[in-house]
Amino acid sequence: MPDKIVNGVMSLIGALIGYALSLLLIDFVESQNLIAVGPMPRIVANIFGALIFAAIMYLLTPYIKKRGYKLVYWAERELQNIPATVIMAGSIGLIVGLIIAYLISQLLLNIPIPFVGNIMSAFLYLFLGFLGVRMGVKNTPEMLALPAKFKNAGEKEKLEPCLEDGCKPKILDTSVIIDGRIADICKTGFVEGPLVIPEFVLEELQHIADSSDNLKRNRGRRGLDILKKIQKELEIEVIIVDTDFEDVSEVDSKLVKLAQQMNGKVVTNDFNLNKVADLQGVQVLNINDLTNSVKSIVLAGEEMDTQIIKEGKENGQGIGYLDDGTMIVVDGGRRYVGKNVAVVVTSVLQTSAGRMIFAKTKHAAS
Repeated sequence: MPDKIVNGVMSLIGALIGYALSLLLIDFVESQNLIAVGPMPRIVANIFGALIFAAIMYLLTPYIKKRGYKLVYWAERELQNIPATVIMAGSIGLIVGLIIAYLISQLLLNIPIPFVGNIMSAFLYLFLGFLGVRMGVKNTPEMLALPAKFKNAGEKEKLEPCLEDGCKPKILDTSVIIDGRIADICKTGFVEGPLVIPEFVLEELQHIADSSDNLKRNRGRRGLDILKKIQKELEIEVIIVDTDFEDVSEVDSKLVKLAQQMNGKVVTNDFNLNKVADLQGVQVLNINDLTNSVKSIVLAGEEMDTQIIKEGKENGQGIGYLDDGTMIVVDGGRRYVGKNVAVVVTSVLQTSAGRMIFAKTKHAAS
């Protein structure tokens, strides 16, 4: 049944071609005053042309189908090796080229010399179509980046009022959202400018919230609750952007690129992200740095009381904590585990990861 349908369609196409050619031939003969063609001969010529070409096309159908199938299989095999993005870019280039060719061909068709305009138009379509495909394929990355650029332009419009005031957007990473302190900091009003949350950070947060590990799942859900709190309860503007970087797989690298693109600051607790961003010239707001900066200052030689909670890693060490969570490593404090003891500070180690105080028992110091 399908073969009969194909044969019928091909015969119909042949008949239409024969009919069209007979009309052209008759018009050409009459235009050259070679012979006068009456109504009846015209009808006969049209029918004869249609039947002849229908028969020719019917006989050629098996050959055309065979060659057509081979061509389709070859094209399918070749296209499988070409990325879909390249095919799409080439198609866009072809369409643009054909549109330009159509506009120019309207001028060429007005050339009074017979057939010259048609021939030139045909070559123009071929040339500009081929050129459009080549340019589209060659500039695939730039063409695919256009939608993102338009989106970024819209995002920049949202950020313009803030940028005019001199404040930069603050781009949150996953760690600082899960940590939760960012909500309290925003509530105090110390953070200016909109909070920018990339969709790839939301996806990572959602992935953590869906984890089979109970601890990770709770952390992820806590992060989502923090975001909801910031959006609903705080007055600070929150902007969710869908800008992504397909050529970059690491979320940290995407954050750095986004900060460079938006001229913003990255807000994080991640020590490694802090270092990478610094190396690439991106400003970082580290919540741990902020926390450390508001802790009470402890100087070497200062005395304090602390409870020794547990043993330290080194022989004879004991570990205690201040009220703000700062760890105190007490030399010789092992025997005081579970007791309050007076200590003397010997040194303080301050990093982005936190602060650590080293001390000796007052008895040992004296």
